[in-house]
Amino acid sequence: MKRSCTMDTQLTYETAIKKAQLVERNPQFQLDPLRVSMHDETDIINLAQQIQSADKQLKNSTHQKLVVILDQIKMLQAQAMSILKESNESQALHSAACNFTKRPGHIYHLYQRSTGQNYFSMLSPEEWNPADQTFKGSYRLEYDLSWTPIDKIREHDDKLKLVEQCINSSSNNGTMAAIDFNIMNN
Repeated sequence: MKRSCTMDTQLTYETAIKKAQLVERNPQFQLDPLRVSMHDETDIINLAQQIQSADKQLKNSTHQKLVVILDQIKMLQAQAMSILKESNESQALHSAACNFTKRPGHIYHLYQRSTGQNYFSMLSPEEWNPADQTFKGSYRLEYDLSWTPIDKIREHDDKLKLVEQCINSSSNNGTMAAIDFNIMNN
């Protein structure tokens, strides 16, 4: 039920009675009406102000909770976009020409011929630098068949070690609650 009065509006007794929504009288009981309905006008106004205050607090609380959820949605959208980008990059790398069997855990070097063809080589630019070809980057093929740029291998390996620690901690204690998430902040 939407309440239209705001905290800044001075409540009159008549407005306060409507806002406070006092309990209806039950005609089946023969109680003294003067004793049952005895109340001071300020009590009713205070009750209505209390309702206004609760409405305002609940509205603010609801807004704050929805802001948190909105931030989480934005974070999940960004993560989804990042995953799609990585997937597209890995697909492009898998499509590069190659004359050998690629094995997970190995580093391969991507070159581009003057014709525009991308291809993988086992030789790095330091070992072999053809004049008519452009070095595009070095990548490690991961066991999940994704590709990690050479400059991000250490970061990737650190994340894998952290996951391994979490799994070991979980299996030793029998529960995922045993994971110390403070490790992730380091």
